[in-house]
Amino acid sequence: MPYSTTAPAPVRPSSPSHHELRDHLESLARVHRVPGAQLAVHTGTHLLSVQTGTADALTNTPFTAGTAVPLGSVTKTATAAAVLVLADDGDLDLDEPVGELLPDLAGEIPGVTVRHLLSHTAGLPTGPDSDSAAGTTAPRYLSAVCTARYALFPPGTGFSYSNAGYVAAGRILSEVTGMTWQEAVAALVLEPLGIVPAFLGDAAPARPVAGGHALNTATGLVRPAHQNLAPVEAPAGALLASAEDLVALGRAVIGRSAALPAAVADRMRRPEPAADPGPLADAWGLGLALFQQDGRVWCGHDGNAQGTSCHLRADPGSGVVVAFTGNAGAATALWRDITAELTRVTGIRVPAAPAAGTHRGPAAALPDCAGTYRNGGTEYTVELDGDGKPTLSVDGDRPLPLVCYPDLSCDLVDPATDRVEPGGRFHRDPVTGIIDRLQISGRTARRTGTG
Repeated sequence: MPYSTTAPAPVRPSSPSHHELRDHLESLARVHRVPGAQLAVHTGTHLLSVQTGTADALTNTPFTAGTAVPLGSVTKTATAAAVLVLADDGDLDLDEPVGELLPDLAGEIPGVTVRHLLSHTAGLPTGPDSDSAAGTTAPRYLSAVCTARYALFPPGTGFSYSNAGYVAAGRILSEVTGMTWQEAVAALVLEPLGIVPAFLGDAAPARPVAGGHALNTATGLVRPAHQNLAPVEAPAGALLASAEDLVALGRAVIGRSAALPAAVADRMRRPEPAADPGPLADAWGLGLALFQQDGRVWCGHDGNAQGTSCHLRADPGSGVVVAFTGNAGAATALWRDITAELTRVTGIRVPAAPAAGTHRGPAAALPDCAGTYRNGGTEYTVELDGDGKPTLSVDGDRPLPLVCYPDLSCDLVDPATDRVEPGGRFHRDPVTGIIDRLQISGRTARRTGTG
């Protein structure tokens, strides 16, 4: 029997696991000051979905199973899927140079292919911040970012998480289909999945939506946060969806729905050479992060918009899909806590990103790491303090302590809590032996000066 082409019907059994998960979600949302959240779990046979709270802290609009939340970077999975559907139809080739599809970029990024864009291996910087990009067009945005001057490494030889790469992918979708990115991703991915499309900037959304929220530490009140994603950045982060919608997308990318051709799903999950994302995941495919857990390879993506946190994990082997949407920045911590409860209640273990300091041995001195590094317009400064220990500052912000390891990996230390968080790694040039790159939180910066 063929798989259904629509999202699985929600099943909310009156069972201890359902009530426990709902109670835990409600309790943790209060603890983390998250106005509204949803957890959806497909066990491989049925869907379990729980939600709590409000979509808007000012109006107290209920957060329902259908409430769509700004997904942030989880949008990239839908963009990649749409591009791959075109490739599967023969409308483009993944190994086609981007310059042949976007001729105005041909002279600046020779050798960059569509595959490189989707796997963050093009060597492109992440792109300007959203406020700087507001009002510009995709051609102008890309002509300013996709230049030989800003290239981080030769295409296909490294990994650097890049919104700019997905702006280019979205423009390719438009050039090939003759549609806007929104129209193309809706027609090729969302509608076949039974997902009602919703995007940032919609004047009259076709479904209930939630905005993000931030905590005012002075008053202790939670207030709506303004979504400032520039329109040109839509292919990298403008999609809104519910956790149940993400389950439908997750089932498609693991081959459990005919909404995506099996060849497309398989290609998305295949790890790409040189795509070492550092602390973001264990590997990377086309629009999907790949995670090792208990001998299995899960796939998914994480995303944060202004005051939202959304997460997707899917296991091709068992068919289990776990999705979460929350409408506050603190929902990232809620996600971590609710997955721990999910394990306790159901036995499902959801993989997280690699932990800080995992299997790296004792800390090591790395004095030659000091210097300045750049990713587009962002400058990273590594300096040694009075004790010879490295610190990292981004664009002149307060320096954070670094802990370095013999394999050149490093962790960041929160000076307020002394909590160690995954950072990234330094890279040595194999010929000169000089540290020439720094990868922090998946973004690579090229060395421009010594300390």
